[in-house]
Amino acid sequence: MPFKIIRNDITKVKADAIVNTANPEPRYASGTDAAIYKAAGADDLLDARKKIGRIAPGEAAVTAAFQLPATCIIHTVGPAWIDGNHGEYDILRSCYRKSLLLADQLGCKSIAFPLIATGVYGFPKDQALEIALSVMREHLESSDLNVILVVFERDSYQIASGLTEQIKEYIDENYVFEQASEEYGEPIEHLSETGRRRGLWERNHLFGSAPISYAAMAEPLTEEELPQLDGEDSFSYAVTEKKASLEDMVKNLGESFQARLLRMIDERGMTDPEVYKRANLDRKLFSKIRCNQDYIPKKKTIIALAIALGLNLDDTKDLLASAGLVLTNNSKADVIVSFCIENGIYDIYEVNALLFKFHQSTMG
Repeated sequence: MPFKIIRNDITKVKADAIVNTANPEPRYASGTDAAIYKAAGADDLLDARKKIGRIAPGEAAVTAAFQLPATCIIHTVGPAWIDGNHGEYDILRSCYRKSLLLADQLGCKSIAFPLIATGVYGFPKDQALEIALSVMREHLESSDLNVILVVFERDSYQIASGLTEQIKEYIDENYVFEQASEEYGEPIEHLSETGRRRGLWERNHLFGSAPISYAAMAEPLTEEELPQLDGEDSFSYAVTEKKASLEDMVKNLGESFQARLLRMIDERGMTDPEVYKRANLDRKLFSKIRCNQDYIPKKKTIIALAIALGLNLDDTKDLLASAGLVLTNNSKADVIVSFCIENGIYDIYEVNALLFKFHQSTMG
């Protein structure tokens, strides 16, 4: 995956380049900077850092990684937040941009970033995240570098509060499992998968708002509830008719997933690189999708492609259906994706940031 967000200690992340939020002068004090020095071997790294000398805010320089599980450390100096009117935004953009360019120049295949300048430097976390995603997205349009944004604590990872509240409200209105548990007082996660699927289907499609017990719905059908046929001839006739109908259905299958996807790409006049980069997909995976008509990718990959193509919710559901998959309101991730599509959020980086915020697996 070209870009992903993970929760981890950056000193334990395996990447060719680890980015350090450095002090301008060759010394370290606290936070991420101190953690990287201690994990790499403070004396060795400090000696290497002294050879570089002062690093101006927004600039980047490189040293060996020593004991870290990386090839090199890229040191960049973030802006100290004042009020946003002293060049802080431009300096932070420069930190990310120059670190990414340096990683490419060094031949790195992967780079891991902390959320720069959001610690003791006080840069607002939601704005810092927006800048990080923007610069990474722009860089990856012309680079095959794998970029990892590492968050140590979820509290340090913030999205614009207005959007977060909108998604929480949307989830409250659309997430069936939570609603069912509250309404019927029965923990739905205790039911079997078959029971959940059957119960939810009947609740949504047959019983409307009637207070039906989910535990009762999970019970298997009795013999009396099964359809009854009158006589052996009727049974044979029904089987013959169904067999003929099935053969017709198999002969007249709908448009395949691959055919539908490639048609949609052509209709939008998009190139393959445009699609797989906007979907945050690896080029090899996309090639596999294009070249193998029988290959069905994972659900989250198909959703990422739908977002890359800018599909509306109905077209997204149709694309999933061509692969035998559905968007449901039984999945919090699906609800978040539906919210993004309905609200015109087609930036895969922003969608993944929202999924991560709500503890869901990211896409791509």
